[in-house]
Amino acid sequence: MQENIVIKGAREHNLKNINLDIPRNKFIVITGPSGSGKSTLAIDTIFAEGQRRYVEGLSVYARQFLGEMQKPDVDSIEGLSPSIAIEQKTISKSPRSTIGTLTEIYDYLRVLYTRIGKPFCYNCGKPIISQDTETILETVKTLPQGTRIQILSPIVKERKGLYTKELLAMRREGFVRARIDGEMRDLTEDITLNKNKRHTIEIVIDRLIIKAGVERKLREAVTSAMRFSSIVVLNLIENNTDIILSKTMACPDCGINIPELTPMFFSFNSNLGACPECRGIGYERLNEDVDTPLLSLKPCSLCGGLRLKKEALSIKIGGLNIGEFTRMSIKAAGDFLACLNLNDRDRFIAARILKEITNRLMFMEKVGLNYLTLNRLVFSLSGGEAQRIRLATQLGSSLSGVLYVLDEPSIGLHPRDCAKLIDGLKEIRDRGNTVIVVEHDEETILSSDVVIDIGPGAGLRGGYVTAIGSPDEIMENENSLTGAYLSRAATIEIPDAPDTKRTPSGYITVTGACENNLKDIDIKIPLGVFISVTGVSGSGKSTLILDTLYPALCNAILQSGFREGGHKAITGTEQINRVISVDQSPIGKTHRSNPATYTGIFIHIRELFSTLMESKTKGYTNSRFSFNVKGGRCETCKGAGIRKYEMHFLPDAHVQCDTCGGKRFNRETLRVRYKGKNISDILSMTVSEAGGFFAPIAPLREKLMLLEEVGLGYIHLGQPATTLSGGEAQRLRLSRELTKRATGKTLYILDEPTTGLHFVDVERLLRIIHRLVSLGNTVIVIEHNLDVIKFSDYIIDLGPEGGDHGGYIIAEGTPEEIMLNPRSATGEYLKKRMY
Repeated sequence: MQENIVIKGAREHNLKNINLDIPRNKFIVITGPSGSGKSTLAIDTIFAEGQRRYVEGLSVYARQFLGEMQKPDVDSIEGLSPSIAIEQKTISKSPRSTIGTLTEIYDYLRVLYTRIGKPFCYNCGKPIISQDTETILETVKTLPQGTRIQILSPIVKERKGLYTKELLAMRREGFVRARIDGEMRDLTEDITLNKNKRHTIEIVIDRLIIKAGVERKLREAVTSAMRFSSIVVLNLIENNTDIILSKTMACPDCGINIPELTPMFFSFNSNLGACPECRGIGYERLNEDVDTPLLSLKPCSLCGGLRLKKEALSIKIGGLNIGEFTRMSIKAAGDFLACLNLNDRDRFIAARILKEITNRLMFMEKVGLNYLTLNRLVFSLSGGEAQRIRLATQLGSSLSGVLYVLDEPSIGLHPRDCAKLIDGLKEIRDRGNTVIVVEHDEETILSSDVVIDIGPGAGLRGGYVTAIGSPDEIMENENSLTGAYLSRAATIEIPDAPDTKRTPSGYITVTGACENNLKDIDIKIPLGVFISVTGVSGSGKSTLILDTLYPALCNAILQSGFREGGHKAITGTEQINRVISVDQSPIGKTHRSNPATYTGIFIHIRELFSTLMESKTKGYTNSRFSFNVKGGRCETCKGAGIRKYEMHFLPDAHVQCDTCGGKRFNRETLRVRYKGKNISDILSMTVSEAGGFFAPIAPLREKLMLLEEVGLGYIHLGQPATTLSGGEAQRLRLSRELTKRATGKTLYILDEPTTGLHFVDVERLLRIIHRLVSLGNTVIVIEHNLDVIKFSDYIIDLGPEGGDHGGYIIAEGTPEEIMLNPRSATGEYLKKRMY
C-alpha cells in the first residue's frame, strides 16, 4: 500500500480542481473559513469515494438493494482505504433509543441482571425464595370452593418463530388445547404462526373445579406442567385472570411470584418487561411518531420513568435495579461496578459481561462523555455528543488500515475535556489508521500531524488549498489565514466593543435551581450585558439556562405553559419583554424549506418577478413563482425538484426530477427572466452572489447583508434546509431575529453559536452580539470558545466537574475576575489565551 492518499482534479461543489497528497496513518486536520470546502473535501470527496468503492466490491445481488452511488467530481484518488465517517447527525429520534441501548451497554445489563440479579418482593421488600411443588399445591387449595381453573404450562414466552414441531410434540403428548398469544386454540387443527412476530404458547394441562377430592388430579396436573416449564399458570376461568406460580421464586409472606428471568424480562421494548402504563417509553402521553419538546416530557406516574414493570424493577444487584443503574452517569456507573462486591459464583458467571460493560464505559470516558447518563434519550444529544459516542464505539473496535473521517468532534467540549478527545484520536491513529478531522479548535489543530488549510474565503472565494504542512509550518506560511491566527500574527478584534465592561441595567434572580444535577443554586443574571455561561462538559450549563431560565421566562412573559426546571423562585422578569432562544435544531424537515423561504427573502423575489413586464402580460402573480402551489411549479415532482421512491426495508431514495431537471418550475415559468436570470437561477445563487445581484433593491439587500454578516455568504438561497448543519441553522435563525425591530428589552440565548466557525467567522459573530447588546438587549451564550468568553462582560462558570459532581456555581464576574479564581478550570485556560 502506498504511503499517501493522492487526489487529482477534485472539483466537487466549490473545490477548484485541487491536487493533494495526504500522508496515510497520520492525524490530519482540514481547516479553513466556514464554507471554504473543508467538508466537501473530507466527506463529499474522500469518504464518498471510499464508500463508493466499497459498495462496488459487493456482489451484484447486494448492489441491487443499495443502488448506484454517484462518483464524486474528481479525476482520481489513489491509496484510499476502507472509509468510516463519524458525523454529527442525530442518530435516532425514537424515545426508545437511549445511550444505554445505542452503546449496547443496556443489552449487557439485561444479561447481567438475568444471571446474577437478586429478586425482592415489590410489595414488602423481602428477598424472594423458590417454591416447591407442595407450596404451589397449598396456594391452589386456598382458592374458594367451586372455582373453575385451567392449569397451563408456558413452553414459549415472547419469542419469534413458527414452533410447528413444538405444537406437534404437545399434541402427541395427548394435549388438545393451548393458549397462543392470549387466544385459546385447538391443537388438532392446523396452526400457522407468523415467524417474524413474538409468540407466547401455553399448553392447557387440565381443567379442574376446586372441591373436595380434587387433590390427586391437582397434583398430577401441577407435576405435569412442571415437566415443560418452571412456571405454572393458574387461569381463573370465570374472570379470565392469571395467577403465576413458580418453582423458582416467590415471596414467603405475600405469596407474590416472579416469573423465570430472561433478558427479555428487562427489555422495555417487550411486553414481558415494559411498564403497562407508558408501554416502556418512560413518559406520559408521548406519541412516538410526533416530535415532542423535551421541556414537555413528564415521567410516567407508574414506573417513575424507569420504563419497566414493577416485577422487573424488583430484581437488584448491589441494591440497585436496572432502571436505577441507568440513571447513573457513565463515571458513576464505572465506579459502582468497580466497587461491586460479588461472591465467587456470581463473579465467575458475570466476569465476561462485566468486562464488556466496563470497557464501553471506559471508552465513553475517554472521549469526554463521563457526565452523560445511560438513560439519556439519544434525540436530546447535541451533534458533538452523538459523534463522540460513535467515536467511543470505534475506540472499542480493533480495526486497522481504515480511513476515519470526523466532522468537528470537539463541539460542546470544554478546553480541559478536549485533551481526552485528542488522545482518543491519536489512539486510533496509532493502531495503523488514517484519521482526517474537519476542525476549527485550536488545540486539535496544534496536536495534529498535518494541517490542510482550505480557503482563502467561503463559497466561490474558497475551494483552494492555501497551505499544507505541520502546525509549525502552517504558522510560518504567509498564505494561511489559519496559521496567522495560530501564530497570533492575526487576532480577533472587535472595533465597536466598549473599552470597559458594561454595567448591568438590572438583574433577573433565580433561587433554588435544582433541575438534573444543579445543587439548589442561587444565581443573579445581569441585564443589558453580554454573558458567557461556561464550565466543563455536563456541569449544568444547559440545564440552568435552557431547561430552567428560558421556560420560566417564556411562561412569565408569554404564558407558554412550558415545563420549568426545578427552582424555588424567579424575580425580575418584568424588566424584559421578549426572550428568544437561537438554537441549532433544524429549521425544516423537508426539501421545500430553504434559506430563502425561511428568512422571507423569497417573498420579495417572487413579488419582483410578478412585476416584470412579461409576467404582467401573461397575468402571472407572485404565486406563479412559488414551488408549493399549482400553476408555475413542475407538476411531476410537485415543485420539489426531486422524486422520492420508497425502498421498503431500505431508506427512501431521492432522484432528481427528469421533467424539470431539478429546477422545480415548469418551462413557461422559467421563461420569465430578471437581468437574464430565471427564478431557478436565483435559487441556485449563493448569498454573496445574490447580494451583488440585488444590491439596488433595499429589502433584499438588507436581508442578504445580514446573512453575509453572520457568515453565511457561501450557502445557496434554495439549498434544502435538511442539508444545513446545526451551526448554519442557528446563524440563519440569528439573521432572521436581526431583521426584527429591537425593543432594547430582549434577552437572547445562544447555545454554542461558534459551532462550525473559523477564527475569522468568530469575529463576525462577536460584532453582531455586541451590536445587539449596544441596543440595550441582553445576550447569554453557552460557550466553550475562549475567544468569545474573553470578550464577554460577565461570566457564570459552573462545575467543578460534570454529572453528579457538577451543578455548582464555581465563579462569577468579569473575565479578569474569573482568571484570578483558582477554582475555575475556565479561568485557567482563559489566562493562557488573554496573555
